[in-house]
Amino acid sequence: MSKTLIRGAKVLGGDPQDVLIDGETIEAVGTGLSAEGAEIVEAGGKVLLPGLVDLHTHLREPGREDSETVLTGTRAAASGGFTAVFAMANTFPVADTAGVVEQVWRLGREHGYCDVHPIGAVTVGLEGRKLAELGAMHESAAGVTVFSDDGKCVDDAVIMRRALEYVKAFGGVVAQHAQEPRLTEGAQMNEGVVSAELGLGGWPAVAEESIIARDVLLAEHVGSRVHICHLSTAGSVEIVRWAKSRGIDVTAEVTPHHLLLTDELVRTYNPVYKVNPPLRTERDLAALREALADGTIDIVATDHAPHPHEDKDCEWAAAAMGMVGLETALAVVQQTMVDTGLLDWAGVADRMSFTPARIGRATGQGRPVSAGEPANLTLVDTAYRGPVDPAGFASRSRNTPYEGRELPGRVTHTWLRGKATLVDGKLA
Repeated sequence: MSKTLIRGAKVLGGDPQDVLIDGETIEAVGTGLSAEGAEIVEAGGKVLLPGLVDLHTHLREPGREDSETVLTGTRAAASGGFTAVFAMANTFPVADTAGVVEQVWRLGREHGYCDVHPIGAVTVGLEGRKLAELGAMHESAAGVTVFSDDGKCVDDAVIMRRALEYVKAFGGVVAQHAQEPRLTEGAQMNEGVVSAELGLGGWPAVAEESIIARDVLLAEHVGSRVHICHLSTAGSVEIVRWAKSRGIDVTAEVTPHHLLLTDELVRTYNPVYKVNPPLRTERDLAALREALADGTIDIVATDHAPHPHEDKDCEWAAAAMGMVGLETALAVVQQTMVDTGLLDWAGVADRMSFTPARIGRATGQGRPVSAGEPANLTLVDTAYRGPVDPAGFASRSRNTPYEGRELPGRVTHTWLRGKATLVDGKLA
């Protein structure tokens, strides 16, 4: 079994320590460690975090391999410091059966760049009319615990109630894409001053907030778990905060792009800024950052949504919605939350590793950096500053809103159960 000695790393941003990896496990954490024959990694004060866990990734396979595959998506994940991702169900065919989720799970195991946990569809074909095979997907080799029709909202209250009741039996969770469809017909961007000035169809905040309000009440009624995908408005924050104060079992995520970008960017008409839910206002952005800091929003999730060039290099109205995010997520969080003093690195570890692993029941992920724990780790050069160059992405797609923007921090190493998947910024 191989050994790796990481010297002088700031574990969760603390004082420099050494971390000894033996095989798949952390053998020791301390100062002055040594190990004969071990590979030495000189951290030089870089920050060492538990491997990041993304509860919201689109890997596109099967069916849209022109955008991404499990291989390219997990390579992108490793490049961004992730050791586990949860793959959304809106593939072709939809991941609404045990067979499809097992296919995605096995592809993840074969490629080995990170753990892949398939998310099962809530309804057959994402059509919102009939519950999918939730139990069969949970009992499959993939062991599905998270279910979502992401990309579409489970807008039928009866179907949502039945789903919450069903997953309660095995400790699962329904992750809701909160978007009332009738309120967003023809919507192109956030409804507000900018949409009025540009003449683009507005996407009102209430379309998100009304679904969240309904679903936290349904979760309370049936005593089940609900997770809110890509929360994006100040009003949504207040609803989740109220629900938590009542003891409702609700968790919520925010994307990196909703922490940094606003609807003012839509004035460029550049489709790279077109996303679902849309970029909101400065007021919303401030509320989201505050809520992530105080724990009202539980986690950061990328909503990594790759698209081929032709789906973004077109007029705004025809462009697909979505942004890639796995390879820039940690840098955006550093800029918006750490460098602003809203979170420390221990807080980042909580929001991007410990808590998403807990929500998704990802055994062996999101564990402390301590002796006896799985060696799922990422090393970050927090002093780095540089422009984003999508030409160097491991993802198959390049639809990033950060091209040319200077961001802080760079992941230099990632280990998955002691095996290096990223070394000196290059995929192993």
